[in-house]
Amino acid sequence: MRARSAIIASLASGAILLIGWQAGNQPTTLTGAVAPSTAPPATAPDGTGPAPSATPSSAPAPSAPVTPAAPSGVAAGTFTGSQIQTPYGTVQVKAEIAGGRITDVIALQMTDQGSTSMEIDQQAVPMLRSEVLSSQSAHVDMVSGATYTTEGYLTSLQAALDAAHFTR
Repeated sequence: MRARSAIIASLASGAILLIGWQAGNQPTTLTGAVAPSTAPPATAPDGTGPAPSATPSSAPAPSAPVTPAAPSGVAAGTFTGSQIQTPYGTVQVKAEIAGGRITDVIALQMTDQGSTSMEIDQQAVPMLRSEVLSSQSAHVDMVSGATYTTEGYLTSLQAALDAAHFTR
């Protein structure tokens, strides 16, 4: 019996919501309501056109598409992070920010001491960029086997984001 009551209450609530939604999107006529007059429109006293309406139109105004607002105080542009010294060289990145979002991260300097270091960077940098763009933050996981590169990259990125007043 309780289940039946819960189902009926749910259906009734849904019907009320649907009726309210329809009322907001199109004109409706309620049963028992007085029908609108079908008399011709009134003319202006001087006979030049329709009489001015005494009641404002109830038609909804067209709305512009909603775009998410950028976080307050976030600057748009390109921001260069600090040069971070690692045991394998200097790391520096720049962040491009538009519309309150990180749109790109570009490596300006990466570790350069030894071929192994450069090979690690070739694998780690695209992974870091992808993670940053996905999370919209410098707070991402370390790349295994690229600890120094990751730390330098993310520290430099955070300095760039700080310069843009970008927080998440």
